[in-house]
Amino acid sequence: MLEPLAHIGRDPATGGYVRDAWSAADMELREWFAGEAGRRGLDLREDRNGNLWAWWGDPSGRPGVVTGSHLDSVRQGGAYDGPLGVVSAFAALDLLKERGTTPARPVGVVCFTDEEGARFGVPCMGSRLLTGVLAPERALALTDDSGDTLADVMTRAGRAPHEVGRDDETLATVATFVELHVEQGQALVHEGRPVGVAAAIWPHGRWRFDFHGRADHAGTTRLADRDDPMLPFARMVLAAREAAAGRDVVATVGKVRVSPGNANAIPGLVSAWLDARGADEAAVRALVAELTELTDQAGAAVREESWTPIVDFDVPLRERLARVAGGDTPAPVLPTGAGHDAGILASAGVPSAMLFVRNPTGVSHSPDEHAERADCEAGVVALADVLEDLCG
Repeated sequence: MLEPLAHIGRDPATGGYVRDAWSAADMELREWFAGEAGRRGLDLREDRNGNLWAWWGDPSGRPGVVTGSHLDSVRQGGAYDGPLGVVSAFAALDLLKERGTTPARPVGVVCFTDEEGARFGVPCMGSRLLTGVLAPERALALTDDSGDTLADVMTRAGRAPHEVGRDDETLATVATFVELHVEQGQALVHEGRPVGVAAAIWPHGRWRFDFHGRADHAGTTRLADRDDPMLPFARMVLAAREAAAGRDVVATVGKVRVSPGNANAIPGLVSAWLDARGADEAAVRALVAELTELTDQAGAAVREESWTPIVDFDVPLRERLARVAGGDTPAPVLPTGAGHDAGILASAGVPSAMLFVRNPTGVSHSPDEHAERADCEAGVVALADVLEDLCG
């Protein structure tokens, strides 16, 4: 089932995927999802925020158990982050039907929109809007690299941006959400198990740093006369690494925009995005405060673009999943530093849990991301078992 998706948004030069929200690739992926739902006789719905739902049974009378993930990607991402969860959801429904199972409550497959935040900078956009965590006015005003707003691209895609926002009608259909995802790390390799269960999601956020200087000629401007914003930016990157190591957290500057971007000119503006995460929220906040104080001396502007506090998944639910998905021995329960839509729903009060499928190298957000077929199949079986148990 992953094969029909393999060409969509793939960069032939790198093997990586570029599947921005509301792009041509995203629209093709949405068509694939609709086709898979139609082939199974599922009731396809799109909520006001662009999230897709495919229902086996009617959730209007009784809320159902939902599984799924997302189909968008980071820039130059891998094939498994997101799509494995959606494909496995459809495959798990197929397995339940093969077993002759008739769920006692509705079962849904969801595809959340813009989970990665690659285009507009805010991750889990679809689930944040659905639950009301993200204000519609802020979301619609976000711009991509071309200057288009979310409102612009939704309008061009035939959607109604004025309708986005918290959707209580859709939320009322979800009794429990279980997201399957490729593991982003190697804990399951060390455990020697193909499938695990999420314990918690570390607190994490993104911050934008704007370093202003004066654009000038690279050859005729003396070093003493320069106001080069690249220098305080470089000091911030080095300080972030040192501060992260000292606080036992992680910090990454993975996106930089230099303006005007000429090889023979001193920049006038350097914009950089910091991603910081860790098990301890206070330590993450302290790191950002230290960097903000450092860059204040250079006149930098710092803005928080997103923040997600720690998410502890419901203990009885995750223990139930561990028992059901683990077979004779309960599946290992693991924390993660990666954000997910399941975390957003859990924070909003929707009982949620996650299954992880072993990643042999631990590499993710990269074309080298991988999961073995046997482990993916074990994930489908575990997910089907969990759905059958939760719907019993």
